[in-house]
Amino acid sequence: MQDTHISLAHGNGGRYMRELIDEIFARHLANPDLDVTADAVPIAIEGGEVLFTTDGFTVQPLEFPGGNIGSLAVHGTTNDLAVAGAIPKYLSLNVFIEEGLEVRLLERVIQSLAETAAQIGVKVVAGDTKVLRRGEGGGLYLATTGVGFRSGQRLSMRKIQDGDALIVSGPVGDHGIAVMLAREEFGLRGDIRSDAASVLNLTTRALAYEGLRFMRDPTRGGLATVCSELHRCIGMGVRLQQTALPVRDPVQSVCDMLGYDPLYLACEGRVVAVIDAAEAERLLVDWQATVEGKDARIIGQIDSAIDHVLLETEIGGERILEELEDDPLPRIC
Repeated sequence: MQDTHISLAHGNGGRYMRELIDEIFARHLANPDLDVTADAVPIAIEGGEVLFTTDGFTVQPLEFPGGNIGSLAVHGTTNDLAVAGAIPKYLSLNVFIEEGLEVRLLERVIQSLAETAAQIGVKVVAGDTKVLRRGEGGGLYLATTGVGFRSGQRLSMRKIQDGDALIVSGPVGDHGIAVMLAREEFGLRGDIRSDAASVLNLTTRALAYEGLRFMRDPTRGGLATVCSELHRCIGMGVRLQQTALPVRDPVQSVCDMLGYDPLYLACEGRVVAVIDAAEAERLLVDWQATVEGKDARIIGQIDSAIDHVLLETEIGGERILEELEDDPLPRIC
């Protein structure tokens, strides 16, 4: 493929589109289950209940410290399966490319996507490509579908009980601040990296605990939004301890300067687990023994005596965490 930038001809179904698919997508995503000539593909599920999810990615900029839109799409989709108790197996990939996108950038993204999928053990088995006119897109959008099979117990908010503990697998807000700094909108620079990563090792370990009730990855809206959803769905309050919340100092500093709250910022490689308080310490130690969960913390508990999400501050006060209304950082994932 000799072109340096994407043109509308790359989406017309002819030679240019065939070359784009063959020389970038098929070359990097090649596997026996990927047939770029077929309209539908068979997949084999190794028994058990099938779990299915879909997601879209519009992050800006397309590349950021710690990842890019390609690796983010794989992590985001497979993590949704993992926190639901599934082992991810297959992905589909829909690519919406804006006319004028640099071909080398597209190839970096697809190569990263392919490498990330291989690391997790999932295969991209189907896909589609569309080219948008200049000005009709943000450079590149990705839409994915993920398929996996349940690997353990069925999790549900309905299982949550009064007194259950909340554990988060690591510091919050890293992804949101890393992407924001990469935009260079505020004249700030830093070495904060996105936390985008697979959570499969963490969720697999957690599923071994009979007292595990529920897991969620705190993406858009962050940790506070997960807690608001818990409160709304289970009819009990959530009590958090600020002194237990893991937030990196550079992330907190940027938030303090710009008026953001790290509890509402997206994470892309963290898990929030709700578990029987009697098993919380064991899961914490289990997670802390891993690279992914070395900074895990017990951050609070379910409390039926309150009717909101309550943060106990480090100075002894209390603050109600309201449900998110505004979008503090749009196009973050």
